[in-house]
This record gives sequence, structure tokens and C-alpha cells, in this order.
Amino acid sequence: MESKYFSITLFILFSHSIYSQNSSKNEYYNGVFNWKIIIPENFQYVNSEEQKQLQKKGEDAIEKTYNQEIINQSIHIFAFNNGKFNYFDSSYQPFDTEIDGDYITTCKGVNNILYETISTQLKGAEIDTISTTEIIDKLEFQKFILKVKLPNEIIMNMITYCRLFDKKELSVNIIYIDKKKGKLMIESKQNSIFSE
Repeated sequence: MESKYFSITLFILFSHSIYSQNSSKNEYYNGVFNWKIIIPENFQYVNSEEQKQLQKKGEDAIEKTYNQEIINQSIHIFAFNNGKFNYFDSSYQPFDTEIDGDYITTCKGVNNILYETISTQLKGAEIDTISTTEIIDKLEFQKFILKVKLPNEIIMNMITYCRLFDKKELSVNIIYIDKKKGKLMIESKQNSIFSE
């Protein structure tokens, strides 16, 4: 199981990095990836303690599904939310293709883990998925879209963007039930800039 490389995204369903803040309070720069992103207005920063608690819930769900301990090597970049189920976060983790194997194959395995965990833990939910790629600032990202229709008719949307930069995988996760807030987060990611 590719759990070693799984950037935890399940926590919201069951409930410091190198960056600087510029003059605009919503603009962040990450020095590891030379990445600039503008966070949508009215999104609140999720503190590290709350982030750890949410992450633990996600790890517990995977461990319960697979009866296997999670080894999480991810390094938190940021997490923001707007309401309980509209969530925007990013992290990165080591990945060496010479040791860890083919990156695209691993991405597919992680997507399967996410699907199986949600389908196991959320009985009665209808789940649709799409795996594709998307170009962001001339860079190709793996993109995984997961839509969960819960028995109470609420629809949870999750989008994961990931890309390997040398021996580090950058992952950006967008989770939302409010379509307008989801659109803002998607546009934020799509308009982000990676400088050389």
C-alpha cells in the first residue's frame, strides 16, 4: 500500500513550512517550490494544532480501512477554511523514483486508497471519480477529482493536485460543499505561479 506517500486529505470528511506572507495578507510564497499563491478572501488560517487533529482523523480512517499503520512524512505548507466543509490545504513529502518507483503509478495507488477509504467509512455514499492532468503555470499536475453524495443529499467535492519536483511531491487539496467557495479555491490554484 502506498500509504507512505499519501498526503492526508480525509480528515475534513470525518469532522511550518517555509513560506512568507507578503504585503497582501492573502498572498503566500513558498520557497521550497518558488510558488506564489493568493488565498481567496474570507478564508481563515487553520492553526497547526487543529491541522494535526484533523490529520489524525484521516490517518485513523485509513488505518481502520486497511488495518495498517500510516507512515506520514508530509510537511505542512498551509491550511485555510471557510466554514466547516470548505477547506484548502497544501503539503509536500519526499519521493525518490529510484527508491519509491514510478510516480504516476503511485499516484493511481493513492487515489485508490482514498476511494476505498471513503467508500468503506461512509456507507451509503455515492462516489464518482475522475483522474486527469492539468497544466498550471506551464507545469503538468496530476489531478484527482472525487465527488461524494452522502445519504443526506449533501455533495462533498474533493480535488487533489500533485506534482513531483525533483525528489519532492507537492500536493494541494481542495474540499468543498459550497460551489462558489470551491470555485474560488480552484481559481486560486489555477492562477498560482511557479518561478524558476
